[in-house]
Amino acid sequence: MHKRPLGRTGLSVSAICLGSMTWGEQNDEAEAHAQIAMALDRGVNFIDTAELYPIPPKPETQGRTETIIGNWFTKNGGRDRVVLASKVVGRTDNEWFRGGRPSKLVRADIFDAVEKSLAKLQTDYLDLYQIHFPDRPVPWGANPTRVGKEADTVLADETPIAETLAVFDELVKQGKIRHYGLSNESSWGVMRYLAESDNGVGPRPASLQNAYSLVNRTFEVNLAEVCRRETVSLLAYSPLAQGYLSGKYDNGALPKGSRKQLFDRLQRYEKPHALDAHRAYSDLARSFGLEPALFANAFVTQRPFMTSNIVGATNLDQLALALDSADVKWTEEMQKAVDDIHQRVGNPCP
Repeated sequence: MHKRPLGRTGLSVSAICLGSMTWGEQNDEAEAHAQIAMALDRGVNFIDTAELYPIPPKPETQGRTETIIGNWFTKNGGRDRVVLASKVVGRTDNEWFRGGRPSKLVRADIFDAVEKSLAKLQTDYLDLYQIHFPDRPVPWGANPTRVGKEADTVLADETPIAETLAVFDELVKQGKIRHYGLSNESSWGVMRYLAESDNGVGPRPASLQNAYSLVNRTFEVNLAEVCRRETVSLLAYSPLAQGYLSGKYDNGALPKGSRKQLFDRLQRYEKPHALDAHRAYSDLARSFGLEPALFANAFVTQRPFMTSNIVGATNLDQLALALDSADVKWTEEMQKAVDDIHQRVGNPCP
């Protein structure tokens, strides 16, 4: 498994990152541990989680995923061989994260989150601690193709980025985290964190975890240049568009046990004209003799600006296919065919 530099941290992470958001909901602990074992055996050295997980977020399950990962390390060891990443929630009215009150990106809430994550993960430090989503009002994903009312909304109690960054500086100095990253962030947000860092407020962000897939290439507009010139690593999530690019929902299919059948929370990937785009890419994959899921993951994994593709699976067959994407030879012919469809359908699922 090829390793790539993580920002300017000096760490190297595998081209595939093992995502974990199904562990504790769709997957039990034994199934999650089997996924970790397979991924590590295949050369993955990077695991991503969050205080919010598993998905869908609920007070009765929140934190289970981190506990499952912590149990793995306690049972099997090897913490020092894994780059472990977690996330703190941004502004949210959900009160179960902070014991009965809303959460913001302020010192008390960030420290509460990191201490709980460290305890559940049964570790003394996190290699990468990420801001799951901003404190300010932005569209989910923070990189829309059309701007809505959020662009004109500034909250009176919005937490300044400099204030949040100062907290992460404190966490680094205390040794609780080694580096920090952003997620679901815009070009403006990334540049503001960089500017505050350049002004001496705190460390530079090492990474940006944003959605990126065949049906959402919005990272390529502005953010790609920002991250390339500032050495901020892209960690891509949702490479299969929550399963739609696997082909399993083609022609209205609704597989039993699928995320859509269980939770019906895939609206980000069900926007107008999205289904036609999913089908076009699935058909294209098959024309190259590849499974749609393998093709879609290979597109993400092999992009020249990609640091790590965060894959998720609910069974070992799915995970093996995702890991195989690191070995696919992505050709100019494949890229041209993908770009031809993209020219026609654009980014239907930002």
